[in-house]
Amino acid sequence: MAGDPIGPASRGKYAGRLDAELWDYIDKINSWYPPEIVAAPIAEQRAVYDRMCVAFHQGRPEGVTTSDSLVATAKHAIPVRRYRMANRIAAAVVVYYHGGGFVLGDLDSHDDICAEICAGTGLEVVSADYRLAPEHLHPASFDDALAVFEWIAATSVLPIVLCGESAGGNLAAAVAQATRQRARRAIGQVLIYPGLGGDETGRSYVEHAEAPLLTLADIDFYRRVRSAPGQSLDDPTFSPLRDRDFSGLPTTVIVTAECDPLSCDGEAYRDRILAAGGRAWWREEPRLVHSFLRARSTVPRAAEAFARIISDIARIGAGDEVLISPQVGEMAGRPEGGAKDRDPSNS
Repeated sequence: MAGDPIGPASRGKYAGRLDAELWDYIDKINSWYPPEIVAAPIAEQRAVYDRMCVAFHQGRPEGVTTSDSLVATAKHAIPVRRYRMANRIAAAVVVYYHGGGFVLGDLDSHDDICAEICAGTGLEVVSADYRLAPEHLHPASFDDALAVFEWIAATSVLPIVLCGESAGGNLAAAVAQATRQRARRAIGQVLIYPGLGGDETGRSYVEHAEAPLLTLADIDFYRRVRSAPGQSLDDPTFSPLRDRDFSGLPTTVIVTAECDPLSCDGEAYRDRILAAGGRAWWREEPRLVHSFLRARSTVPRAAEAFARIISDIARIGAGDEVLISPQVGEMAGRPEGGAKDRDPSNS
């Protein structure tokens, strides 16, 4: 199934707001995975998505080694893939949860992204292949995400950094909240355009309800498809922003795209952590859309955003309190001032 490129007349308010390179990327995504495919059977959606991921795969950087294994649970085994830099001792391990709306994705779909994080940070990366909806409704994906974290906590002595994009960002946040009081807990989390169950009357949900590559209707579809009968939206393992207590969370960086309905989830999550006395930064990358990580090889803005994300992960993994470059977006690390007020690189 293939979609036609979106002509200038159909791009609406985004026609001049997004760079030409980004529109080329959007058109390419839609040619592989057109918006109307959400009406197709799940198996067909996954087959098309997997082919798209192969087409966008950038290969692994030189020096990255991988090994696949299984995390055993009482009822099933969870596939994981570990990335290491050859001849280098890692300072921390990143537990990575892939995106895909809780419906799509696996160890291969985000393989190159994980490999580049490993190469760019020098840290170990463990990617988790959690169970997907609709075959496995909530809390299956969360249970698997938590089980992989617990396995890493039990088998590695390295500090743990949680990381996820889109649906995976939701899982990373939920795991951080569920494990924050444990002796072995994450030292930080980096959430990339996460869906956290925020207020859909908020700024970005309204302004970008029909944004390229992710609409409010898409968000509703993915929420419904993973919900068990009677699912409460106030369950913090389902909607991390619905938690009532944001204290004790690790150092947090949330990166969102300006033209993404989910962007204000990042802002709200940062504010809740700061209000609870924690350390959190939110960066809204300008003139980018949901899923921009796949655009990093062809869209300069996406490449720059990904480089900042890698820097954030590396600094958290190294235990560096000086975080993120205050070049773009709206961000803050402490209640008394954010990146607009102070350059962390000069601290």
